Amino acid sequence: MEMEMTIRPRRLRSSDSMRRLVRETRMDKSSLIYPLFVEEGKNIIEEIPSMDGQFRYSVDKLPYAIEPLLESGVDKIILFGIPKEKDEVGSQAYAENGIVQQALREIKQRYPEMMLITDVCMCEYTSHGHCGVLCGHDVENDKTLDLLAKTALSHVQAGADMVAPSDMMDGRVAAIRSMLDENGYKNTPIMSYAVKYASSFYGPFREAAGSAPSFGDRKSYQMDFHNRREALKEAALDIGEGADIIMVKPAMSFLDIVREVRDMTDLPLAAYSVSGEYAMVKAAAKMGYIDEDKIMCEMAVSAYRAGVDIYITYFAKELAKAMTEGRIG
Repeated sequence: MEMEMTIRPRRLRSSDSMRRLVRETRMDKSSLIYPLFVEEGKNIIEEIPSMDGQFRYSVDKLPYAIEPLLESGVDKIILFGIPKEKDEVGSQAYAENGIVQQALREIKQRYPEMMLITDVCMCEYTSHGHCGVLCGHDVENDKTLDLLAKTALSHVQAGADMVAPSDMMDGRVAAIRSMLDENGYKNTPIMSYAVKYASSFYGPFREAAGSAPSFGDRKSYQMDFHNRREALKEAALDIGEGADIIMVKPAMSFLDIVREVRDMTDLPLAAYSVSGEYAMVKAAAKMGYIDEDKIMCEMAVSAYRAGVDIYITYFAKELAKAMTEGRIG
C-alpha cells in the first residue's frame, strides 16, 4: 500500500553530493595537531613498539617527521621531550638547553610555517615518573606550580607558539599565565588539559615517552573517569584562570564530556585521541578485524560531531589525506 508522506528524510541522503551539501559536521586540516616525540641524542629514528608507525626522533632527524606533515597539510605539532638525564625535580623540563627547547629552536628556524605547541608537565623528566615534586609519596601541588611556570616560560623563550599544561595540578593555568605575562608574553595562548582523566588508554604513550610512574598511580591528580560534574568544574576553573583553549583527554570514551564542556563555554575546544585509541585501531586492523581508514575517519568525525574544534591525533597525516581525497571533511 502506498503511503502519503510529506516529510521524507531520505530525500537528503539520495546522493553523495546531496549528503555533502547538508552535512552537519565539517572538518578541516587546519584543526589537526600531531603529537611528536623528540629524544635527546643524535641520528635517532626509533619506532615505538606499542604504536605502529610512530617514532621517536632526535633533533637532527626531525625533518623526517616534519616535512611529510607539511606536505600533507598538517602544520601544527605538540612536542613531547625525552631527556637522557632525569632527577627528582625534573630539571631538564625547564633547562635552557633541554630537549624540547633544542627542538623548538631548530624547528622554528627551519620550518617557520609550523605552529609549535608544547606539552608542559614533569612526568617525562622526573626520576620517579610523577607529574610534580614529591613530598614522600605524594605530589606536592603548590611546589610544582613554580616549576611548571618555569617550564612554560622556557618553552616560549625557545620558540613555542602555545603551551599546553597536562599535569592536572590545581592552579597551574594561573601560575603559567602570570609567569608569561610578567615576562612579556601576554599574547602567548595556553591550551589547558583541563579535563584529563586517569585513563588506561595512556599505556602506549608511557612507553613512548618513558613516563610511567615508578610507584603508585596518578589518580590523586588526574580525574576519576566515573565523574561528569567534576569535569565541568575543572573546565570552569581553568577558564577562570585564563586558559585560551580547553582540552578533554582522552577523546573516544569521553565524548559525552566533550559535549557538556562544549555546551558550557564558547572557548575553542580540543580533544586528544590518545595512544591507546591509536594502538587499538592499528592492532585490530593488522588482524584484519576492521578497516583502519574507515574507523580512523569515523572516530574523528565523532569527536567533531560532539563539539570539538581541534583534534590532536597520531592519525593527523592520514586524516589530512582523507580530506584531500574527499573521503572525510
